[in-house]
Amino acid sequence: MTIELWLTFVATSSLMLVIPGPTIITVLAYAGQRGASSILPLVCAVCLGDATLIAASLIGLGSILAVSSIAFNIIKVVGGAYLIWLGFKMLKSSISKPKASEREGTNQSASHSRNSYFRNTYLVTALNPKGIVFFGAFLPQFVNVDLPMTPQLSILVISFILLAALNTFCYAFLATKASKAVAARQTSSRFELAGGLALVSAGAYTLSVET
Repeated sequence: MTIELWLTFVATSSLMLVIPGPTIITVLAYAGQRGASSILPLVCAVCLGDATLIAASLIGLGSILAVSSIAFNIIKVVGGAYLIWLGFKMLKSSISKPKASEREGTNQSASHSRNSYFRNTYLVTALNPKGIVFFGAFLPQFVNVDLPMTPQLSILVISFILLAALNTFCYAFLATKASKAVAARQTSSRFELAGGLALVSAGAYTLSVET
């Protein structure tokens, strides 16, 4: 793989990552709600989710989904339904936030929250059939068939995950900064409300997508 080809891959991947999708919407909602302590778990969740998508595409699931409408639709329905469920959960939380006993059990609550938004962000990222198909078609375009495949794919995968980590960090960091611009409780509720609406919309869009 030449440096020119790798730079093209980096530029293309960066443009793709910077466009907000369900994953970034989730990251913005959680980072704005939870603050700076959420950044590392969110970055790790996105990286793990992207790694799952890439692994699935490399073992051939991308090709299966590309030709099998039944398999594609099963994953699409699961992913879309999960996005809608998560969106409604955020909407409910934004409307009925606890007030009197907010500080009780803070450590246990914080630990549970970290596990929850790590899991949710990972699943939002990984349950994306279009992502699996995309990686199956995208990565081979940057591989030189005359050279060993494994080292090239390793470079591409590591590069993409590092770019995804940087992109997630930037969005999460901006969300935490924005949350400090107004009152914490007010901002948290607004991020959850906006994130919930966006996730419901993203879930509905996912369900409408055809193979």
